[in-house]
Amino acid sequence: MLAMSQRRKAIRIDDNTYVEVVSEGYNKVVRRYELTCVVRHVGRRTPSRKELREIFSKQYGKPVENVYIRSIRTGYGVSNSLIKVNLYDDGGRAEAFEPKHVVRRHSS
Repeated sequence: MLAMSQRRKAIRIDDNTYVEVVSEGYNKVVRRYELTCVVRHVGRRTPSRKELREIFSKQYGKPVENVYIRSIRTGYGVSNSLIKVNLYDDGGRAEAFEPKHVVRRHSS
């Protein structure tokens, strides 16, 4: 059982879908939030990168262009996905630190 100070942040998407933030930290050198989350999506498909970017943008008050979904891992037949997210203070910093394939994936 988690103590009150260790309670995880949950972001509700709809009745059957929510994001639980497992770990959250701020990297002062890179000027970004680094999140590890579990998305619980019972009875529906894994949320798209676009949907997740919009959710994190709204929740953390950052422009969508500054939110990068690094990875989404969903097991076969499971309603949980592990995701890694980076939220930058400045979009230019993202282009300097994110791998090129991640930047391309978010430019379309």
